[in-house]
Amino acid sequence: MGRVIVVQYITLDGVVQDPDGSDGTPFGGWAMRYGPEGVAGDKFRLGSMLETGVLLFGRRTWDHFAELWPPRETPFAQAMNRAEKAVATRRPLPADAWGNSHTIAGPLSDWVTDTVQTRDVVVIGSGSVVRELRAAGLIDEYRLITFPTAVGAGGRLFPDPEQLELVSSELVGPASLTVHRVRRAAG
Repeated sequence: MGRVIVVQYITLDGVVQDPDGSDGTPFGGWAMRYGPEGVAGDKFRLGSMLETGVLLFGRRTWDHFAELWPPRETPFAQAMNRAEKAVATRRPLPADAWGNSHTIAGPLSDWVTDTVQTRDVVVIGSGSVVRELRAAGLIDEYRLITFPTAVGAGGRLFPDPEQLELVSSELVGPASLTVHRVRRAAG
């Protein structure tokens, strides 16, 4: 049985929007202020899930990543490029834009429920997908890389209260970033 795991960059004040500044918001680019090492490599500890699971994206995030990842040649980038990628969209994907990508047929919640019967689903970014899965109670775990900054504006991962339980916490990278693994609290 698989799990639904959401991975996000997040600020101390809970903002997940525009970490790289590509949305052009006034507060954007907060993750990039810590240099490329702050976001490089497998800091979310996905490991073999890149081979055995499926990465799930909303269309906007997939379009952005389809530009960023294919030319990269690090071992982590190669694993990302090889991974199976599912996209929640009604529009067709451009042919050969990012290898091993396909659209989801049918309702997102049904696809996720069917897929986790046999493998993990890892949601990267993709705020609209996260909101829909959270509303349906389908998220098992969050892996959050917390940047030691507060931006005071922007979309938050948890706009409503949610009881979570800490699984693990560790420092990662040279910028004193922290990766927290949390899951829905029992009960």
